[in-house]
Amino acid sequence: MKSVRLLAGMLLLISGILHIVAYFKAPESQGSIPVLAFGVIYMIVGLLLFNGKQYPLYLGIIVPVIGMILSLIKFGIPEMISLSALFKVLEIVAIICCLVVLFRSNNTK
Repeated sequence: MKSVRLLAGMLLLISGILHIVAYFKAPESQGSIPVLAFGVIYMIVGLLLFNGKQYPLYLGIIVPVIGMILSLIKFGIPEMISLSALFKVLEIVAIICCLVVLFRSNNTK
């Protein structure tokens, strides 16, 4: 399960970096400050997933879900080949990884 947890952390770090890069590519665009904020938050959660505690797993589920919901409300469904679609894929896989680790750890107790 450690490798699944590390995968989730790496995916959130990558998503965070891409969010920050997207902000610096178009800082004047509408919604760019929330993109930067979520990029920083994803990086923090991604780093927290590298420790063995359980609370980062919950953050790895809750924070991306909030980000995706807000993004869908603000920007709608992204085109299949876009940076926004890549964000969603990375975040969905990270959420699934966190859920797998949580369910596996709860079943072993």
